[in-house]
Amino acid sequence: MAIASNFLIGANDEHGINPPTVGKRTPIMPYIGRSFYENEFNRQAKYDFIMACLRCGFNVYDIHPEEQDISVSTRVVRANRARVSLVVTFAYNAFGTGNSFNSASGFEVYYSPYNPYSTESRQLSEEVFEKLSQNLNTRARFVGTISIGILSNVNCPSTLIESGFMTNFEEAKLMLNPIFVQNVAESVTQGVCEFLGVPYVARELNNYPLIRQGDSGNFVKILQYLLNEYGYDLSPDGIFGGNTYQAVLNFQRNNNLTADGIVGPNTWNALLNINPGATVLRNGSRNSSVLFMQKLLLSYLYPITDLDGIFGPETERAVRAFQSENSLSVDGIVGPNTWNALFNSSGRANPN
Repeated sequence: MAIASNFLIGANDEHGINPPTVGKRTPIMPYIGRSFYENEFNRQAKYDFIMACLRCGFNVYDIHPEEQDISVSTRVVRANRARVSLVVTFAYNAFGTGNSFNSASGFEVYYSPYNPYSTESRQLSEEVFEKLSQNLNTRARFVGTISIGILSNVNCPSTLIESGFMTNFEEAKLMLNPIFVQNVAESVTQGVCEFLGVPYVARELNNYPLIRQGDSGNFVKILQYLLNEYGYDLSPDGIFGGNTYQAVLNFQRNNNLTADGIVGPNTWNALLNINPGATVLRNGSRNSSVLFMQKLLLSYLYPITDLDGIFGPETERAVRAFQSENSLSVDGIVGPNTWNALFNSSGRANPN
């Protein structure tokens, strides 16, 4: 088997979110009165992919760290200067005018026949497509070719994943579903590992080591990316310094953990939300499981204005509405039955 640390993986997300790239969005979603923007999916999928690659031992280069859109030519220059081993780009598809929902559905994986490593790009794309086909419940369409710069002009194998259709109502809801986003990222990581001949390390709690201030490396980077998801502003440099230590302390306090600044199993479990359904949530709860639940509820089209991990009145209203529409006891408390329904729901149907 190959050694993961010998490879530098280039991670890229299409378009921008601040401000959002014009036109790259779903039609207006019913019940919540807004669109989901493509980069709301792309960016989170990229970060989940980066963390999965780091866990597997790869070095990773973020080709597009900015929130705003960056030209394809700039991304190509960055990838080539960094001498990445391969490039993975996350995207979401659309069909038609983009102003209304239609029946086009499924995921596609692309490579360019003009890439200097076109054969390898095809092989990489096929491995990624195979893993997505095994792990996703959506339609597997095809591996295809397209001549765009991030595929054609980089000096390494390159693949682009169109993970679904923004213009398909059910697949539009999946864009913000944390379970689906995580599944896409892990599947793509599995495909990269298969292509490079590197063992895949599963997203399981026992694969995350205890780390503390003074440590460095891939798992510190994972910690920093995760803390940023919870509102902390850290540079993912892989160094467990004072700012990271303080962020860990604050996260532990907010999640009713022992605030010692040491990232062991309990803190990793809260950060990763590997088993959020084990926690009973109610008005006043404030932790990572609340944030996970809020993301699910928003993806199911229950209005959640602030994804902040705080179970307040708005979140309780959304929970009660979900319980009512899923024949559950309407008590606003998220226990085993509500969690089970949340994990198995496809969300609100299109009222049109």
